Amino acid sequence: MAAYVISEVEMRDPEGFEAYRTLAARTIAQYGGRYLVRGGKAELAEGNLPPKAIVIVEFNSMARLKEWYASAEYAEALKLRQTALERRLLFVEGAVPD
Repeated sequence: MAAYVISEVEMRDPEGFEAYRTLAARTIAQYGGRYLVRGGKAELAEGNLPPKAIVIVEFNSMARLKEWYASAEYAEALKLRQTALERRLLFVEGAVPD
């Protein structure tokens, strides 16, 4: 069953953000992930918090997603993330097919 990484992102350091984004994209591809949403325009439909940049990445399973997140390759990107951006990160299992 597919699994998704949903990130709500706020950039702190533009240069560091680009370095993080490049490295993260490389590791996501290496682990079979693919971007479904990558910072496109977001509109608030309900609620009261303004939308931040949203990123959604699909992996073929929760196990593979967690393997990517815990990988040595992504650890390098996580070091950059600490100063480059603030984020909320969710791991979500996909719907069971009918």
